[in-house]
Parts: sequence; structure tokens; C-alpha cells
Amino acid sequence: SALIKKYEPTKFKQVDVKAFFYGHQYILMTYTVFRDVRLVGAPPSNIGKFGGDTDNWMWPRHTGDFSVFRIYADAENKAADYSIYNKPYQAVQHLKISLKGVNEGDFTMVYGYPGRTQEYLPSYALKLITEKVNPFRIQLRRERLDIMSAAMNANAKTRIQYSAKYASVANGWKKWIGENKGIKRMNAIQTKQQEEIEFNKWLDSTHNGDQIIANFEKEYKTLTDYEMAYYYFIEAGYYQELVRYAWRFKKLGELSNTKPIDSLKLKAEVENIKSGLGSFFKDYDRKIDQELFLATAKAYNNFPYNAPKPAVFEEIIAKKYNNNIEAYTADVYKNTILNDNIKLLKFLDNYSPKDWEKIAGDPLFIYASSILKNYQDSIFAEYNYRSKRIDSLQQRYMQLILEKNKGHQLYPDANSTLRIAYGKVEGYEPRDGVEYKYFTTLSGIMAKENPNIYDYVVEPKLKELYRKKDYGQYGDKDGKMHVCFIASNHTTGGNSGSPVLNAQGHLIGLNFDRNWEGTMSDLKYDPDQCRNITLDIRYCLFIIDKYAGADRLIKEMDLVI
Repeated sequence: SALIKKYEPTKFKQVDVKAFFYGHQYILMTYTVFRDVRLVGAPPSNIGKFGGDTDNWMWPRHTGDFSVFRIYADAENKAADYSIYNKPYQAVQHLKISLKGVNEGDFTMVYGYPGRTQEYLPSYALKLITEKVNPFRIQLRRERLDIMSAAMNANAKTRIQYSAKYASVANGWKKWIGENKGIKRMNAIQTKQQEEIEFNKWLDSTHNGDQIIANFEKEYKTLTDYEMAYYYFIEAGYYQELVRYAWRFKKLGELSNTKPIDSLKLKAEVENIKSGLGSFFKDYDRKIDQELFLATAKAYNNFPYNAPKPAVFEEIIAKKYNNNIEAYTADVYKNTILNDNIKLLKFLDNYSPKDWEKIAGDPLFIYASSILKNYQDSIFAEYNYRSKRIDSLQQRYMQLILEKNKGHQLYPDANSTLRIAYGKVEGYEPRDGVEYKYFTTLSGIMAKENPNIYDYVVEPKLKELYRKKDYGQYGDKDGKMHVCFIASNHTTGGNSGSPVLNAQGHLIGLNFDRNWEGTMSDLKYDPDQCRNITLDIRYCLFIIDKYAGADRLIKEMDLVI
């Protein structure tokens, strides 16, 4: 804090000190923060999200995922708050945009802000993630996706209401399936176990008596029950929409039961809840939510680990319903007012402290409160304590890894700071007998077209440009309009939107995803299978210019051949 203060941060100058290698290196970074950033344009979702969740994490890919913004600065070209008098920022340096395209084997580099990787975890961590955590999350999310999918396919309004929710659930579900497959295919756990045997031999010769690998085994055994309790709380509690919504009433209860009553704060909280009713219930369907509640309550009721379970399952569901989750769910949704915006609004319109008893006795609120109380009172502290014991071991482990590899450069785990990844343009073989090329073209979009599936609708103008082969200066030398390409850069969450550059430092694309076979790269990178997926910048320019007719934007750019 003292060091940051020395650099005199302001709202336009951010100063961060970040730990690398689990606290064995610290780097101070300063950023100029521009607050006046304006949207210039974005493609239709049929282009920008072509393929939707079906193609998410997949290759071949045909997604035109980009948006264009402009930064504004004050009269002195300095960062400033929004003002109608601000002018477009004039950068000291800017990227030249290449129209050459890419060839297999070309050098590429990606710079951006990858969120988190964990490549130095011990084998026990990988076993916990791939054999306990991921299977549970995959299974429960599959059930939730099936419920939403059936409802979305049956009703157009429901599809609009739940498409974003479905995408959010599907993103992690699909990633973890790929992650587990990749870890298994690489024999990553066995590889790490062998590395740990060799590490122990080195340890015996240099730090005789250090039992860090054995200590990892012991600590992960004690962590497992509480790690799983944490993920049950997240997946079967926090991610249940109405349960999370019910938690919003907790503060109302605190204000209603505080003596003396602070009328102003109480009124403000009531208005705060009322103001959020519209946004919540706009995309809410009682029938779907009841089915989702049933699935998550069933999962929670079957919690098999040696850690405390929410009291509601024993005190109400077991005693009063004989563990009949279906009957319990039906009663909850029949008798709660929290799933009915009209009843809720009427209740809140004339709210007084004595009315709190109605919420306190609401069956949905009782269920939600029990889940939250169990986590806060019985899980969090123990989970946090055991996690910190492992963190301390991990820090020591990293210190020893650095010592063992002294003289060799190691790549630190990603921590949301600016970094460069490098690789080369290349296809890959995901399985026996299958070989993927390194690029896709507009013809692939036309082949995937399905007017009955929203994610595969092709805009008429795009079809017309394709029919005429009207690609302007953006078509490839092979006569085709390239859309995306892949390369072996190590990227992760947070790298979406990162610029992809060639060996001359020219912009050749925008990174937006990884391939499914390479999703385990957060834990173990495989150069044969891990590929970052990039939007070819020429397709981006083609959409801006030929499709949208915004050649005025093209004139602002520095294009090179």
C-alpha cells in the first residue's frame, strides 16, 4: 500500500502490485485509465455470435466476434471523464492492420489479460478437480440445460428469456467436459505423479526431510469434503435463480428487526427491492424455475460428503416430507410469494416491520436462508482455513520448483495482468483419422445455414456478397473469404478480444476462444492439441466495409499489405 501511494494513483492513473509465482516475485504496474469510451459499432448477432452455444469452444468455427469502440480524451489529449467537448484520443502508437492473412507455420503472438491458469498444481489437486469437482458440476448443469432446452424449443418467448441464462450454464459445462477429456488423454495426473517422484528424489538430495508432496496428499484429503460443500453451495444454491433472489430480502429482515426502526433505511430498502422486480421477472418463468429448483434440491439432498448440510433437508424435507423432494418442491412453489411479481409488489407497497413475519415464514425464503446460513456458519471458515493451508504449501512448493529450475526461465501462471503468449498458425488432429485445417471460410457459414435455428441464420446481404464473391480487398489469395484461424498460443479466459499480431507486429486477428480439445490448458498445456481461435481481421474489415457500408471507419485505419 505504501508503494502504491508513492506512485500517486488517481482515478485516471491506476497502480497495481501483483504477485507472480505464488508470491516469489512482485511486479508494479501503472495504467492510464480512459473513462470516456464509446461504442462505434458491432455486427448483427447472427454474424457476431454465429454458431451460438452449439459451436462454443469448438473448431471449425465461423463466428464474426468483434465490436468497435473509440476512446475520447480532453483538449490536451489526456484521460478525462465523459464530456461532449472531448475529442477522439490520439495514440502515441497504434497497430497497423495486415491484409496479407496467415499461412500455416506463421509466427503469431497474443497480448492481453488472461485471468487464471494453474500449471504448478500437484497431482492431488488435479485428481480433486477432474474426479470430484468437475463430474458433479457437469452432471448438475446437464440436468439444468436439459430443462431449459426443452422449454426454449417449445416456446419462442422462452427462448428469448432463457438464451443468455442457458449460454452462461453451458459455457462452463462444455469447458469442464473438454478439460476432463484433455487431462485424461494426456495422462496428466500420472505424468504429474511421476514428476513428483523425481521431485522427491531431488528434494532428498537438497532438502532432506522436506515432506511437501506427502503434506499435499494429507491436506487435499482433509480439503475434499469442504471443497465439495463449497461447490454444492455454488451450483445447487447460488446458481438456483430464485434462491439467490430470495437472499435479497435478508437485509430487509435485518432492518425490520432492528430496534429502534430506522424508517428511512427501511423505506429505501423496500424501494430498492421494488425497483429490481421488473428486471428479474422480465426473464423469469415459474414453471421452468420450479423444475430447476427440483433438480438442484435433489442434488443437495444427496450430498455425500463429510461436511455440514443445510438444516432444511433434515428438519423439513426429511421429517415432514420423508425426503419426497417432488412434494416439497410443489408445496414451496405453491405457497411462496417470492415467485410472483404481482403478489410481491402488492405486499411491498404497504410494507411495515410487522410484515416481515410473512417473508420469514415463506417456504422459499426458509429454504434459501438455510442454504446461506449453512455456508456462512458451517462451511466458509473451515473451507477458507483448509484452503489457506494448501496455499501456504503451494507457495513453498513454487519456491522449491524455482530453486530446482534455477537458470531456466519458467512461465508464471496468469493473474489477470498484461502478458504475451506466442505460437504459430497450425491445424491439429483431435482424434484418429481426423485432421483440422488452420482456417475457415465464408463457404462454411453457408454450409451451416439453417433458417429454423436462430444461431445459424445467415443475413440476406451476407449471402448476396458471398454469391457475388464481392470480398473487396479482404479476400484471400486463394479467392475465398477467410473467417477464422487457429494457432498454438496459450490463452485462457480474459483473452477474448486480445489482439493477435504477426512477426512484424501487425494486427492479423482478434482472439475470442479456445478449441474444446485444449480446454485443459489452464491446468496442463499440450502444444499438439491446444489452439486459440482467432477472428481473421480481414473478415472483421469485410463486415465493416462491404456488409455495413462503414468505409469511413476503414479510412481511419492503417492498412498494410
